[in-house]
Amino acid sequence: MRTRTKKIRAILTPILIFFFLLSSGSPPAFALSTEEERVAGEEFRASVRRQLDMVDDGFAEDYINDLGQYITRALETKAFPFQFYLVKDNTPNAFAGPGGHIFFFSGLINMMDDVDELAAVMSHEIGHVSARHLSNRIEQNKTMAIAVLAGMLAGALMGGKAGGAIATGTMAAGIQKQLAYSREDERQADNLGFKYMEESRFNPAGMITIMKRLERMSPGGTDAIPAYLLTHPGGPERVATSEALMSQFVPKADSAESLHFRNLFPYFKAVLLAKSMDFQGANRYFGKEREANPESPVIQFGLGVVQKERMDYPRAIEHFEKALKGAPGLTPILLHLAETYQLQGQDRKAIELVERVFRTDERNKAAMYITATSYQNLEDYSKATVFYERLVSMRPVKDEVFYNLGVCYGRQEKLAVAHYNTGLYFQRIFDFQKARYHFLKADQLAGNDQGLKNRIYEAVKTLPKESMFSGPGQESKSRN
Repeated sequence: MRTRTKKIRAILTPILIFFFLLSSGSPPAFALSTEEERVAGEEFRASVRRQLDMVDDGFAEDYINDLGQYITRALETKAFPFQFYLVKDNTPNAFAGPGGHIFFFSGLINMMDDVDELAAVMSHEIGHVSARHLSNRIEQNKTMAIAVLAGMLAGALMGGKAGGAIATGTMAAGIQKQLAYSREDERQADNLGFKYMEESRFNPAGMITIMKRLERMSPGGTDAIPAYLLTHPGGPERVATSEALMSQFVPKADSAESLHFRNLFPYFKAVLLAKSMDFQGANRYFGKEREANPESPVIQFGLGVVQKERMDYPRAIEHFEKALKGAPGLTPILLHLAETYQLQGQDRKAIELVERVFRTDERNKAAMYITATSYQNLEDYSKATVFYERLVSMRPVKDEVFYNLGVCYGRQEKLAVAHYNTGLYFQRIFDFQKARYHFLKADQLAGNDQGLKNRIYEAVKTLPKESMFSGPGQESKSRN
């Protein structure tokens, strides 16, 4: 409990400082320009990721981001490049931060039945971002916005009784009528989300089913209210709004993309269940499911992930092979099987397996990352570099890609570009002192490479003298 409280303080302090600075001095015409919100969003992302455990799984991370990018096609304009994250936490919650950074907690996804429910919550959060609700709230009442955001983030981090208590304390401070968003914000986000789901060929009824499930979790007053409902007020009213919208809904056949996400959702959920539960709980869950459907490739896959997390690689491989018999060539199974062989030190076997993924999806980022790290393990740094550079060109990019690129270029004696990529890595995790050091070394070693010098110059231009979110003495989970 004490550790969790420290985490909350660590993340809330920089957020509160940020909004205090916004609210001081003469009020601007707009609380945040899109560029200011983008920069704030990047720092927000780094701060949140330092404090929360993120799900580390290539398939799951690509699934949530690919789904998000598909749904955002429905937006007429995009103020920000949306990015989506998975938090390893059994609290049922999701929230959107500044600049298009949207976080989903495993606890919320684990209680979902299908991709329509996930798409509903995602579309709703995208609606908040596209309508600039957070920025607008700051402009309307900056003092309230500080408390609102603090309450929202505290509830998001803690959930349950503790998160509810902090949200209640926030209300007692003077904003009883609102938590993170107003009911009008919620109505607008629901209307926008309905539109995005229709255009993406998902069933908007998913919002009704997930909201009713969350409502059933809170029969005993505010202490039992799920964190998502604390930060998104008006549950019953939102259900009524969604039901009214559904009266206009005309079902359409799945698009190729929505069908793809629908078919892979059970495997996505299986990964989150296996990675967010303890071994006994996960093994018990999938074991019970296997009793009902012993031949299910999804269940065999889930059991494989459970054993892989336990580092029992032979048993994990056994389950993945069984899953492949039921679903030959399915991407998530091949990816996890390849990772398991890689963890056993069989990098060439891992490369062979991901080559099967490339036959149907040559741009699969998780397969590229496994290939790159396998070649790096094999000390074939030239081939590893090719795949890492491909990943750099495909957004969003894992921070570790830049670090590994720095290592691979260094092993090839290409020291200028090695320092440049290492600098990018530290810049992305907001360790600006180390970023500046590596950019300086890169510039010193670049010689007559004007193209690289220009890239270094552009990177250095974005470095602040000091970051509000990573001040002196603040710890970061960075590599040395």
